[in-house]
Amino acid sequence: MARASQDNQQIINSDSSDTDLSSSNLRYRRIVIKAGTGALTNEAGLDSETMSDLVRQLCQIRDVDGEVLLVTSGAIAAGRSALGVGIGEAGTDISSRQVFAAVGQTRLMHTYQEIFATHDAQTAQILLTISDLSNRQSYLNVGNTLQRLLELRVVPVVNENDVVAVDEIGEVFGDNDRLSALVANLVDADLLLILTDTEGLYSADPRTNSDATLITEVEKVDAGIESLAGGDMHPWARGGMSTKLEAAKLVTASGIPMVMCHGREKNVVLRVVRGESVGTLFKPASGKMEARKRWMLSGISQRGRIIVDQGAAGALVKDHRSLLPAGIRDVEGDFNRGESIYVVDSNGVKIACGIANYDAKDIGRIQGMNSELIEATLGYHYGQEVVHRNNLVLL
Repeated sequence: MARASQDNQQIINSDSSDTDLSSSNLRYRRIVIKAGTGALTNEAGLDSETMSDLVRQLCQIRDVDGEVLLVTSGAIAAGRSALGVGIGEAGTDISSRQVFAAVGQTRLMHTYQEIFATHDAQTAQILLTISDLSNRQSYLNVGNTLQRLLELRVVPVVNENDVVAVDEIGEVFGDNDRLSALVANLVDADLLLILTDTEGLYSADPRTNSDATLITEVEKVDAGIESLAGGDMHPWARGGMSTKLEAAKLVTASGIPMVMCHGREKNVVLRVVRGESVGTLFKPASGKMEARKRWMLSGISQRGRIIVDQGAAGALVKDHRSLLPAGIRDVEGDFNRGESIYVVDSNGVKIACGIANYDAKDIGRIQGMNSELIEATLGYHYGQEVVHRNNLVLL
């Protein structure tokens, strides 16, 4: 559970006002920073003062040979403001949000360009959709572009392409939370830093529970941690604590740490990259994941899930086995052979993702069966495994 700021327009004071940063005290060198709607906007729209302070910190990292990629929200809020549509007014449907994004995206990027220019820094706009990262070739192309921009010391400013995003079938990044995790995986970042309007993850809702405490470190995003997710707290944001925990699960599975903290704390970015304890640190799995498996995480279809029984879940997690049809209890959604999908246990907890050897309809026909019956049932055979262990990533 997270706690919202009492005043989103005011930068929170900090005991540390030290802005000193050098190459020697830069703990993380390649950093993906995600700035959420709540951390960038106020009731009037974009908060230029907060954006200026954020850019100043990013440029300080860049000036000591750090590499920064900014994943930013705020386009829809900027568009609403430009068109005079206030909080609580009409315009929450998909087409309206796409219109707001079309209007607001240019304003958002123009604001960033002007602020970065005061620090002699060049920016590049990168608009992405799920399909850009789920297709292997376009995934590699995006990665090559981002890598080249960093080599040229250009700051990539990344956002979901809300104008063409197909929200009605669920193919969204969730206020850029999941997108930031996928970008961190794509560029093999040293850290994902999520800036929001909360201090971090709490043990309970501090608005109703005076005993709630900030959780400073999370070893693993399991069912217990996921149960702490609360509702959205910003009226223009589409993300919430649940999407931030989803991002943490994706990025830490790849061996990349994530920090979530309040974006308006004084010099918060500088303090985090120096290794100070700020907000909530989600610890990474031991060892970096190979590039191909990081791509598999990027290609997960939100439309498909395979539900497995307790025995199959144990075989996947503890024994690192392949997923066989015998252990499958149900299939949800519609996906094709070769797509990445989630594997969840009987409690609905996501335990892995993997590339399906069969499409959803066929898996539904062979679920619970012995593998020897696949060909007799379907009339063809792509292997005994529904998901082979070489194409499986544990979460």
